[in-house]
Amino acid sequence: MKEVLFGELSVIGMSGCEQFVTQVDNYLKEWRRHGGEESFLAKAECPRFSTGEAKGMLHQSLRGHDVYIVCDPFNYSVTYNMYGKQVPMSPDDHYADLKRVIAAIAGKARRVSVIMPMLYEGRQHRRSHRESLDCALMLQELVGMGVQNFITFDAHDPRIQNAIPLNGFDDVRPTYQMIKALVRQYPDISIDKEDMVIISPDEGAMGRCMYFSSMMGLDIGMFYKRRNYAKIVNGRNPIEAHEYLGRDLHGKDAIIVDDMISSGESLLDVAQQLKEKGAKRIFCFDTFGLFTDGLEKFDKAFKDGIIDRIFTTNLVYRSPELLSKEWYVEVNMCKYVAYIIDTLNHDETISNLLNPAKRIHNLLEKHRKSMGSK
Repeated sequence: MKEVLFGELSVIGMSGCEQFVTQVDNYLKEWRRHGGEESFLAKAECPRFSTGEAKGMLHQSLRGHDVYIVCDPFNYSVTYNMYGKQVPMSPDDHYADLKRVIAAIAGKARRVSVIMPMLYEGRQHRRSHRESLDCALMLQELVGMGVQNFITFDAHDPRIQNAIPLNGFDDVRPTYQMIKALVRQYPDISIDKEDMVIISPDEGAMGRCMYFSSMMGLDIGMFYKRRNYAKIVNGRNPIEAHEYLGRDLHGKDAIIVDDMISSGESLLDVAQQLKEKGAKRIFCFDTFGLFTDGLEKFDKAFKDGIIDRIFTTNLVYRSPELLSKEWYVEVNMCKYVAYIIDTLNHDETISNLLNPAKRIHNLLEKHRKSMGSK
């Protein structure tokens, strides 16, 4: 029986995403071409002049294709030459290149979907003073250029999709992959409310923590941030203290769940307090590990027994130094992204992929059976 596809499939990896899309392509080839050599990757690039100006270029026709563009705006390892200096690409540069590639497609593709795991300007999602709404502007601008679907992961605030109510916007959470990685790393871990608790580091993370707790059958503890609204440091009101609300933690493993690690200051402060309250081991589930202030403080926290493992996905750039750390565990999302692309290209629903409840229950049931047999 012949496959029914929305259009001929093409996947474009923007600068810095080459390794990720190569793994995605390998899965797609395995499923569809049984290990054949022909790739689904379309070659696109954005060469630059010595002034730093650039243009988008395609090396093949994408007329009638179903195109998926993978973009990581936070890959600071990519550089370009400007006036004789090597300049690291900022999120603005990555976003400009994404628009250039879409412009090079020039409306000839049958459908263009953007997979942007961490949304460009996703933290600038609401207006509280006289300020720009950058994420909403980005979504509307790309829709105006012909993008029909957005796929993102663990959006800082999924309500940002209200900016483009007539277009596709899927917010995916790597809950299943995180739990699977924990069980693989610690095969003897007890996932039981008497031995483990989910911790929300602030009020904003409660939604994702409630999902983890309901799936894993665990209780939640929460910290709320006490900020000093009389000061602004680095564009934000500084946090003065984290206050804990929840049950006793003595002898329990704790999982801190959040969408990202930026500098890591809040995370390590929360972990320190959990240790002081008697928590046994502390694991951190963060979709995006940015580590903007370096890794030294995490090395120290690991050495001092404050944290045991930090789990982040490979959806954003991870430095070789980070990958070498004993306390770091990478959660590979390439197969999941390949599933999403394959399903959408067949013009089928991804509802089952977005709701991993059944897979999580099967995973935990299998784990608990293996624990009971020991």
